[in-house]
Amino acid sequence: RDAAALARAKEEERRGQTEAEREKARALARETVPDKNRIAPAYEFQELQAKLDYPVAGDVLRQFGEADGTGHDSQGLTLAANPGALVTAPSDGWIVFAGTFRSYGRMIILNAGEGYHLVLAGMDKVSVREGQFVVAGEPLAVMGEKRVASVNALTLETDKPTLYIEFRKNGKPVDSRPWWSAKESGKARNDT
Repeated sequence: RDAAALARAKEEERRGQTEAEREKARALARETVPDKNRIAPAYEFQELQAKLDYPVAGDVLRQFGEADGTGHDSQGLTLAANPGALVTAPSDGWIVFAGTFRSYGRMIILNAGEGYHLVLAGMDKVSVREGQFVVAGEPLAVMGEKRVASVNALTLETDKPTLYIEFRKNGKPVDSRPWWSAKESGKARNDT
């Protein structure tokens, strides 16, 4: 609780900075080694567009807004991963939930600041706890050996484990595509 209160105070302090002070802080963060002992995100989440890596190596199976096979549009991104693949934090933030949720397997909700929450679901083993601050790239969990039979993954044509990723801004799902550094290549896939 103390760390969360301090982080909120730091975020308020950052909001009160002038643009020149913010730019000076950004330059310092770019030029120095990351401080693994910090308790607040190094960057405002909105500034990280086109800079985040997927939390697990894998193939995109379904994007935000595509039909999810249940008559609705997908609220997030679904990646097919290898069994036992490591899942890392896409950005700095606080773990607000880490555990089992309904039929989604293990789920992690990461508070990235500025009203943004990142939901990761479908993992087998989670190695973080609620209230913990994590930095981008820090290990969070491990994928299982097979796909979790959640409603989200029922209509997918794969037996590989799948990671579901949802970005939320003030409680509402938003398209995560602008934040990922990986872009679709445009090449045709051979699904045979």
